[in-house]
Amino acid sequence: MPHTLKLDSPSIFIGKQGNGVISFGSGQPDLPPPKEAIEGIDIRKDLRYGLIQGERSLREALSKEYPNSTAENFVITNGASEALDLIFRAWGKGKVLLPRPYYYSYPPIIKLAGMEPVYTDLVGGRIDLDDFKKKIKKCRAVLINSPSNPTGRIELIETLKEIERITSKLGVYVVSDEVYKDLIYERENYHIQGDHVITVNSFSKTYAMCGVRVGYLWSSDQSIADKVIELKTHTSMNTNLVGQDMALRAMAAPREYILNQQQIWRGRRDLIYKGISELGFEVWKPEGAFYILPKCKNAREFLTTLYCDYKVIAYLGEWFGAPDHIRLSYALDAKEIEEGLGRITEAMKKVRCL
Repeated sequence: MPHTLKLDSPSIFIGKQGNGVISFGSGQPDLPPPKEAIEGIDIRKDLRYGLIQGERSLREALSKEYPNSTAENFVITNGASEALDLIFRAWGKGKVLLPRPYYYSYPPIIKLAGMEPVYTDLVGGRIDLDDFKKKIKKCRAVLINSPSNPTGRIELIETLKEIERITSKLGVYVVSDEVYKDLIYERENYHIQGDHVITVNSFSKTYAMCGVRVGYLWSSDQSIADKVIELKTHTSMNTNLVGQDMALRAMAAPREYILNQQQIWRGRRDLIYKGISELGFEVWKPEGAFYILPKCKNAREFLTTLYCDYKVIAYLGEWFGAPDHIRLSYALDAKEIEEGLGRITEAMKKVRCL
């Protein structure tokens, strides 16, 4: 009897682990946070309401990382997801350009805000400037994620600079989701800049603190922060203070912490890219983050077989706007990656996926 699995969204797999399951699903770092993040936390002090905008000490620390910013330009949020939600709800109308494939939450966030997503398809995993120029003219904003979830690709610096120029001239906002900015293997991060740019980031990936749920947004346009603060006052109120305290302390970790993480991720990238390629899958080589998006025929059947018969979790490419693909996160130990690749090899004998 064939297996049945309700594959409506990633929610079916998020948080599932143990019992021999190997999860290439959620992008949750398995590496430890810096020791600084958990040293000296005063729980009693943090069990109170805090500033809606976020604790000033954390905002001041962040302002030192962004030229020409002040603590007033930042809002601390419940992860990057809340930052994105509040930004688009603060506008509430207009079109938003999305490079496709996209992170699976982007279209729902935009639609729930009352806005309309418009898509530009990536070429070779990167933005096609010709198509971008055609579609951006009718949009209020563009949402960029580099390095990308789900592709692992990074945008060329020349492309990012041209997007800066085009959007500035048109008066279009750039929402730059930079949660993977410290996980680039090929070059340093290029931070998109300008009065029309809203930067979104979090402590989840860089510092392996996903469950703490601390993110932020920053814009030199003070009206953005003001609108977001007003919305947040009536929704989640302040972001939890224990998490903010941990985030501030994590920022004190030496640069070597991040460099060591990068080295581990690069090694895992090389391992899974080599393994997936040798199995015959067509795939872009990741240049950052910790995702890989191979082409896969009969993706639903293959993913179902992987989970039901081999206890392997992977995500459907169609959730990311990439039908006939599957997305694998390599945020797990090298031994598990190797074991998972072995199970994928066995599943390929049951389902035609190439």
